[in-house]
Amino acid sequence: MDNSLRGSTVVVTGGTRGVGAGIARAFAAAGAHVLACARRPPQERLDGVEFTPLDLRDPPAVRAFFAALPRLDVLVNNAGGTPYRRLADADAERHARVVELNLITPLTASLAAYEHLRRSRGSVVMVGSVSGGRPSPGSAAYGAAKAGLANLAASMAVEWAPEVRVNTLVVGMVRTERSAAHYGGPDGIAAVARTVPLGRLAVPADVGAAAVFLASSAAGYISGASLHVHGGGERPAFLDAATAGADAPEAVTAGPDAPVTGTAGADAPDAPTAVKES
Repeated sequence: MDNSLRGSTVVVTGGTRGVGAGIARAFAAAGAHVLACARRPPQERLDGVEFTPLDLRDPPAVRAFFAALPRLDVLVNNAGGTPYRRLADADAERHARVVELNLITPLTASLAAYEHLRRSRGSVVMVGSVSGGRPSPGSAAYGAAKAGLANLAASMAVEWAPEVRVNTLVVGMVRTERSAAHYGGPDGIAAVARTVPLGRLAVPADVGAAAVFLASSAAGYISGASLHVHGGGERPAFLDAATAGADAPEAVTAGPDAPVTGTAGADAPDAPTAVKES
């Protein structure tokens, strides 16, 4: 068992619910001293996790928070998210707020944490999204910000080496306490899960385990990487649309196990994007 994180200090931004809470719990289980910072406290107590109120869009407050820490070994930039909003339904200033939360605040936190991480030879884990690598209708500003976050992490990994490692988790659809609002209840969640090659949505603990791995000594030679936590990704739509060989026993679209595209709740405000909760 890798005990490299035991006794280390870990900050998880947005670490009070959903994916963030799963990440915080995973580091606590690995023996780390975990600080979760967000604007609102967790609705239920997270064992082994200390909460600190912090608005990550307030740069002076962020710098003061990190300056007050005695040491820091790992920063997990998880805070982020977006409402469902088509581009033409809002002005550029409103979309810019999404970019600020998902791209600028991780940069602000990373810069504020840099000296601590350089001294401890620590690491940064960015929590990205599959939305950053494909079209993201209804959350275009979010997708653009997450694409920028992956590039930022790769550049940061080069500039801050060899003292600080920087990696990105590219997260797919995650089942959290608010999934029903995204997918339309149990039937919608089940339908969407059938579109994932592994047959289910991720749970926050899956993302937490991946974050712990990237921060641990087991990943000591991994930096500037993007680790996909998406259950195999998305089945290409053309495979279900193609008719060639449809009558053959081994046809890619035949059989009871062929993926089913979920439509339950598709018209709900957040349904198309499966936006991460943090």
